[in-house]
Amino acid sequence: MNVAAPKPVELKVIQIGNSLGVTLPKEILAALKVGKGDILTISETPDGIRISPYDAEKARQFGLVRNIMKRRRDALRELAK
Repeated sequence: MNVAAPKPVELKVIQIGNSLGVTLPKEILAALKVGKGDILTISETPDGIRISPYDAEKARQFGLVRNIMKRRRDALRELAK
């Protein structure tokens, strides 16, 4: 399935109180399916920066994985050899 590449959007960095920020156009918010009060996550990828809606279930699962990796650090190092 071919999906059209999104049109680049230029955003201006503005002063918001003591911080800097950008405002997202309504088309971008609609594509993300988010609105006022929703939480976004920003992550670095090999291709650049990714913005996506916060997923509580995914965050819970990553927390579980981090906990297991911390507790089983030595076993995981041995398996990686």
